[in-house]
Amino acid sequence: MTHGQGGSLPTPVTLRVVPRFSRQEVEDAFAHWYVTGNVNENWRAWVDLYTDDVVYHDHWWGPLWGKEEVKIWIAASMGGVPEIYTVLDWYTIDDGVVCFHMQNRRDNPDPDGPPYFDFPGLSTLWYAGDGLWSAEEDFWDLNGARRTAKLYAEACAKAGVTDPEQRMTRKHWPASPEWARSDALPEPSWLDGDVPGVTRPSELAALLAPHREQRRR
Repeated sequence: MTHGQGGSLPTPVTLRVVPRFSRQEVEDAFAHWYVTGNVNENWRAWVDLYTDDVVYHDHWWGPLWGKEEVKIWIAASMGGVPEIYTVLDWYTIDDGVVCFHMQNRRDNPDPDGPPYFDFPGLSTLWYAGDGLWSAEEDFWDLNGARRTAKLYAEACAKAGVTDPEQRMTRKHWPASPEWARSDALPEPSWLDGDVPGVTRPSELAALLAPHREQRRR
């Protein structure tokens, strides 16, 4: 039996070579990464957990190259939706690759409605060793994001919630794992930064444009 024009089996394409690491090392590094950003919201320290040449691709915001672009993006995107926090559903580890599913959650300020509004997301992280990550790819439910954003805006209008800090409640963390939750008051690192919050890819592109232009020179 022949396959293809050359009469041989096609050669698989290797997208990324992942060295072997112990599961415990990868799991510890993932928990530290998750707690630093998604729980403690110290996004400045979170960016430092990537390699300098990290490739980050969020399928709504577009691709990012290097830590400096990730630093701008995370402050701008989190600042645009201060009410959203991340509830971990599950994660898997295969060699140096972590895949995890989460809910992007907004607490409902209207006591007459459901306790929160969720839309799901799925992300994959590639481990580089020494506690650092070399790549990430994010997917999330765009229709769910738009639908829950509308419901949340209506609930805020009904409850009279207008200040961004009023929106930063974190009342419904997951029950487990223990490290994926916090009862402390949120103090996101972007609060005292100078990057404006954005909600559209075009707004982010405008923020990144000077950095990308300088890099091309």
